[in-house]
Amino acid sequence: MLKKIFYNLICVSSLLIASSCDNWLALSPQDGIVQSRFWQNKEQVESAVGGIYASLIDGLPEKMFILGEIRADMITTSFRITNTELDIINSNILPTNPLTDWRDFYRIINYSNTVIAFAPSVLDKDKTYTEAALKGHVAEAKAMRAWMYFYLVRLFGEAPLKLSATSSDDEIVPLPKASKNDILAQIVKDLEEAEKDIPSTYGNKEKDHSRITKYMINTLQADVYLWMEKPTEALAATNKVINSAKFGLVSNPERSLAWFNTVKAGNSNEGIFELAHGSDYTIRFINATYPFFAIFGSGASSSFRRYQATTYVTETLFTEDIIDPTNYDTRADDASLSTATGVITKYNRLSGDTPFNFIVYRYADVLLMKAEALALLNRGQEALDIVSQIRKRAWAIPQTEKSPDATNIDGTGGVLEYILEERAREFAFEGKRWFDMLRNAKRSNYKRLDLLIELTARSVPSERQQSAIAKIKDPNSHYLPIYQYEIQTNTLLVQNPFYK
Repeated sequence: MLKKIFYNLICVSSLLIASSCDNWLALSPQDGIVQSRFWQNKEQVESAVGGIYASLIDGLPEKMFILGEIRADMITTSFRITNTELDIINSNILPTNPLTDWRDFYRIINYSNTVIAFAPSVLDKDKTYTEAALKGHVAEAKAMRAWMYFYLVRLFGEAPLKLSATSSDDEIVPLPKASKNDILAQIVKDLEEAEKDIPSTYGNKEKDHSRITKYMINTLQADVYLWMEKPTEALAATNKVINSAKFGLVSNPERSLAWFNTVKAGNSNEGIFELAHGSDYTIRFINATYPFFAIFGSGASSSFRRYQATTYVTETLFTEDIIDPTNYDTRADDASLSTATGVITKYNRLSGDTPFNFIVYRYADVLLMKAEALALLNRGQEALDIVSQIRKRAWAIPQTEKSPDATNIDGTGGVLEYILEERAREFAFEGKRWFDMLRNAKRSNYKRLDLLIELTARSVPSERQQSAIAKIKDPNSHYLPIYQYEIQTNTLLVQNPFYK
């Protein structure tokens, strides 16, 4: 069965990719192929949905990591850093930098649009294809589209909003950018519609972690609502996951370094959505992500390392107990990094071993998003209680413990700042840090812009700090430029203001 699905994925991906042209709106089959040579039976729909997942893992995990971390303060340069990456670290972001190319995200969006547009036609052609199955497949595609647009709105602010499939040459048309509010409104709409029809389970643990379920949608909703400054809605979404009683923190009763291997290996009680090697829909992940894991190096492979942890991580976030060296945060050494060398170990694997899953959401994320929502609703002590729960599981050391006044929500040293620090420890190097910092900084009309200024002072080389700090004070600089190729090929696109 796995072999059959694997070949189906290859066929679908080849059909979708081989006939595409360079324009980002043309990432789909040319005239007639979609209707006449595909979308004839339920197996083809299943393969098309699988093709979305398979295409997702071709380069996007690495991009998700880089774009979620490189502008923040937890990674720095190592031996094999590229010039394009170095420019972003140095706050020298240009429209010619290929890391600003959004086509990987739009490729997935167009594949999702194609399923949404053409899967319904199969109901009349294959009587064994049920309406429930159709609704589930369309829900997966809508949720995937929403997730990709959530990346785009956080990275670029404004971007074209394409909701129809580009299935013929006649449909290749330029589109202008949509506003942040319009994109976020569409994300909310897609997720609300998908939540009604998406399965809560696919019948086994592996699929429940590697395919979109109702609980992945609820977690994504919470993330989106926090970005939109809607804590009431975010709290409701987190409670749906928590009240399901299907997830929990992986326990660590004996201060074991090995506990996190259970989490990062995948399919644990804590996982909600993971890009997983070997699953039906992501079987190619094992091959596609070797370069991603190699960017951190390991052991004798240190010369291949592109990134390592900053001193802020080793000395402040994961400090040490000088008096008692046996007292340590189990999320640090061997779980996330070596505090002695700064080498990132979270994705380490031995030669020949299967790689760890790339975890998108896990239960600890739901709990800390709930804490953030509670704090924003002036329920500071409840939020602090959740932080204590997370810290207790990780054996966090007293040196990183703080006791903010439960009524000081968003001031310096307040509850939200403490949650932000705990998220940095819990999700170190998981591609979340920049988005966490920007979300907290921009809230209430950039009330905490100081968070980004301090981040910049920590992360940019000293000789470039004044220039970088001057840039970060402009909110338009918080979003990436539109890649030069897109500006040249789409006359309706207007460059983001900071980069004109």
